[in-house]
Amino acid sequence: MLKTHIDIIADFSQATVDGLVRLSEKHNFLIFEDRKFVDIGNTVQKQYKGGALRIFEWAHIVNASVLAGEGIIKALDEVVTRSAESQERGILVLAEMTSEGSLATGEYTRRSVEMAQKYPKSVLGIVATRELSVYASSAHRSTHPAGCEEDFAVFTTGVNMSSKGDPLGQQYQTPTSAVEGGSDFLIVGRGIYAAPDRVAAAKAYREAGWNAYLARISKRDE
Repeated sequence: MLKTHIDIIADFSQATVDGLVRLSEKHNFLIFEDRKFVDIGNTVQKQYKGGALRIFEWAHIVNASVLAGEGIIKALDEVVTRSAESQERGILVLAEMTSEGSLATGEYTRRSVEMAQKYPKSVLGIVATRELSVYASSAHRSTHPAGCEEDFAVFTTGVNMSSKGDPLGQQYQTPTSAVEGGSDFLIVGRGIYAAPDRVAAAKAYREAGWNAYLARISKRDE
């Protein structure tokens, strides 16, 4: 998966989108636009479907904060479920952030998981620093297959093996600590693109994450 912040690309054009889509098809990866939608539902639908970026047309995955209420997720869900491309589009709910002093904690996190549960056709996971099944409602858990505690993929940001943070409040954890906490997807930014050898760095993170996952499931099976 490739995570983008498409609005910070200085020379953005249709050629940018076309190139990304061609590469994703050639190399079989998903595009995750880290847009962090946070507005009233009507505005969010317009931002997602149209505007200069036309995100829905090329991004397989987007994320959103529920700060403005459930209408955000409902608005995105309507776009996804009413489209012919619905099987190739998904939403992540931003339940936690890794920046120092983040207000995405406690009740906000609980409500994020609660709202995500209401839209199983479009919400595929949550962005969090750890697995959050503790916040899942009892009614939601009762509908799961036996032995399944939660069914959201956990995407964890702020993963870096060589730094603990930056001057602007970012706080990092390692692949090992993230996976031990329940992460399914490690989101690595500067740890890869700021490395002298980006290919070697990507491989190192992939190996560290996979080894941590094997260690986690081996403990579960003991």
